[in-house]
Amino acid sequence: MSFSAIIVAAGTGSRAGEAKQWRRLGGRPVLRWSAEALLSAGASELVVVVAPGAEALAAEALQGLEGWFAAAGGATRAASVRAGLDALKAPSDTRVLIHDAARPFLDAATIGRVLAALEQHEAALPVLPVADSLRRGADDVLGESVDRDGLWRAQTPQGFRLETIRRAYAAWPDGPPPTDEVEVARAAGRTVAMVAGDTRLMKLTYPEDFAMAEALIPRQTRVGQGFDAHRWGPGSSVWLCGVEIPHDQTLIGHSDADAGLHALTDAILGAMGDGDIGDHFPPTDPQWKGASSDRFLIHAVERLTARGGQLVNVDVTLICERPKVKPHREAMRERLADLLSLPLDAVSVKATTTEAMGFTGRGEGLAAQAIATIELTGS
Repeated sequence: MSFSAIIVAAGTGSRAGEAKQWRRLGGRPVLRWSAEALLSAGASELVVVVAPGAEALAAEALQGLEGWFAAAGGATRAASVRAGLDALKAPSDTRVLIHDAARPFLDAATIGRVLAALEQHEAALPVLPVADSLRRGADDVLGESVDRDGLWRAQTPQGFRLETIRRAYAAWPDGPPPTDEVEVARAAGRTVAMVAGDTRLMKLTYPEDFAMAEALIPRQTRVGQGFDAHRWGPGSSVWLCGVEIPHDQTLIGHSDADAGLHALTDAILGAMGDGDIGDHFPPTDPQWKGASSDRFLIHAVERLTARGGQLVNVDVTLICERPKVKPHREAMRERLADLLSLPLDAVSVKATTTEAMGFTGRGEGLAAQAIATIELTGS
């Protein structure tokens, strides 16, 4: 049986320092994590409730996803939930899940437990037992302990039949707004079932919560390699690893022929399984004629970041008899560190010769090889 869903994303995130639903977590907006989970679990319609005027932010955060639409929220969480309920088009007996955007690590198992409970109960929510001891206190002075027996930590998504929660909200009296939907349902005399929650379904509230959340994201470590070579031709300087070096020749290519940056770009793209530099910047395309190769490298890093990945370190080896690389090596490392937003000790540039053998040894051209280590979010 299908279900509908609401994500409440209309808050300002005052305690987190910014509107946390738009902030990136593991390379993706916080809102997108929950939206992807609910849509993947089979939500037939998903209402994303945002602050009035934030519809464009939602569209950007959820670009490429289908089956959702935005609704303008209100001044309180309860008002935003009601706006989401009003926007749903599903039949009155449809199961509806109401979820907080600030809980990004929603998984299919938790969704399934809440939906299953709605087959036998009027409402349901995931909970966790209170594991820590509880104490009262005031003015930094510890007070008496609080019995934690029977206490539970409430999470979302909270589930209901659509008509049930609509009627419960209609019956809610004027006065202070409810803290959540199960409070509304219980006030209307409905029974609420508890199902097992998930410790990873933490709510992002304070700035330090984001550091903890980043640490919870599974990551893959991948390594990519790249190779490039260009022939020598007439000129007065050569570009290597983003640094212009005076020389009695230059490297010939469609762009600026920076073999070091080309090899490194391919290494990053290769680590992602994202093709090679020729796929993204075809040498037959006139717009790349004479282009600075740092544009290619930045493009690869941007694609990595968009997938929730990050660079760990890079290592470039230049293979040539001339020019001498060592006098310029630190400038190259600094330039790469700046382009890649890496610390200097995560960037290596080396040079070697082929002992006068092969095309580099004969001075016909220069070659470069590179290795890049990345981390990607995912199992």
